[in-house]
Amino acid sequence: MPRLALYALVVCVLAVAAAVVSFVQGSFLGIVWVLLAGLSSNMCWYYLKRDRAARKSVTS
Repeated sequence: MPRLALYALVVCVLAVAAAVVSFVQGSFLGIVWVLLAGLSSNMCWYYLKRDRAARKSVTS
């Protein structure tokens, strides 16, 4: 797993946890955390696909 994808995955998990805590406490700041989780999730998928494509082109 590429390092940037791993970092994005960690940020995604932490953002989801922060969103849950925010909503449990009654704060609507959790919406920001949900948006951050979505962004970091997309970044993780992008870096994974980019790495997979790079490995495929090297072996071909």
